[in-house]
Amino acid sequence: MNNPATVPTASVLTLGCKVNQYESEAIAERLCALGFELRDVDDVCDVYIINTCAVTAEAERKSRRLIRRAYRKNADAHIIVCGCMTQSAPDNARLDGVDVIIGNKNKLAAADEALALIRDGRPSTPRVLVTDIAVERTVEEMAITTAPRTRAVVKICDGCGGKCAYCLIPSMRGPVRSRSIDSVTSEVRGLASSGCREIVLTGIETASFGHDTGERLVDLLRTVAGIDGVERIRLGSLEPTVITDDFVRAAVELPKLVPHYHLSLQSGSSSTLARMRRKYTAEFAMAKIETLRGALPDVMFTTDVIVGFPGETDADFEETVEFARKAKFLHMHVFQFSPRRGTVAEAMEGQIPESVKRERSARLIAEGEVIRDSVVGEYVSRTPTAPVLFESDIDGMHAGRTPNFVEVRTRRCGVVPGEIRNVRLVGHENGVAFGEVE
Repeated sequence: MNNPATVPTASVLTLGCKVNQYESEAIAERLCALGFELRDVDDVCDVYIINTCAVTAEAERKSRRLIRRAYRKNADAHIIVCGCMTQSAPDNARLDGVDVIIGNKNKLAAADEALALIRDGRPSTPRVLVTDIAVERTVEEMAITTAPRTRAVVKICDGCGGKCAYCLIPSMRGPVRSRSIDSVTSEVRGLASSGCREIVLTGIETASFGHDTGERLVDLLRTVAGIDGVERIRLGSLEPTVITDDFVRAAVELPKLVPHYHLSLQSGSSSTLARMRRKYTAEFAMAKIETLRGALPDVMFTTDVIVGFPGETDADFEETVEFARKAKFLHMHVFQFSPRRGTVAEAMEGQIPESVKRERSARLIAEGEVIRDSVVGEYVSRTPTAPVLFESDIDGMHAGRTPNFVEVRTRRCGVVPGEIRNVRLVGHENGVAFGEVE
């Protein structure tokens, strides 16, 4: 048992999506409030809290590796595991050193459990605090007051109402539950007053905000845009269906809403999308991209794509490649299809060999790099100067992002993270723009 006279130390390790990242930040703040000293993931700590992901089989493997890594770092430490892996399969977290297993409900309890472990010592068997998420009808209220950098992620809703053939997220996150506009804006005001310049509003299915409460995403955007100190508003992953006429009007009317959208496309083939049970066709998605691009000429799109979904033919894959070229994605997150136990896709005919998945993934990633460099080159050629929110130093250069998410680097000249400075763009290489601070 730890000496209660010393300050207990803890580290929060996170895998997965922006929602997980936000929840880990909230847990970390709660730990500080309870008297813990936060340390880096590689430090020896009294407590490790591991916020897991299970969207793919590889994500589950990484989650278990993190648990084992924490145990190797300090076999006497208390390990608390929470998140999607434990929600879907609590027994997968029953590894050496694990004292508490929590699902996706009451995640903030991880901090209180940490304090109890420090006070009372290790239980004889792990405490399992996983409950049925499917019956949840309210979102867990949590908030962060400071951001680690100049960009803060704020969760606006949880859960997913989709029925995609490949996905376990609805069973791991439950139905859609939205925060109120008042709750979100109160948190954003606090972050803005602490110096945060950019807010990322996100959820498991960001576009579903308000579907359960009657409030609207566009109204939330307009309210957040009115908060002093917020310079930029960015949205988390969206489905193309969110791009309605009302949404486009808000995108044009709100200068703080940055012209960058991450679309969870998944495929550029309508036949593949139909097998995935997505809510749109490739033609519909392209029409929405072109609508936004017509209203906002400098808009940039990033996306997620799954390759090797059951039944995906060579022709289907080529349609996805061509879609990516036409959409001019700034970046693509490419995933090889991973069958998840209990999903419709697991039992589908036409499973694709692993070698074909690897080949398609490698080709699409390479194609994406070519597209990105072309997109950035076109942007630099038509944009003499751009406002850049500086975040860090990379390879001896200041680095930051334009509103439309183009990465810009400049020579070091005393700029500090959090500053927004105009940068004269002079060139680009490998998808990164280079310039001089004016």
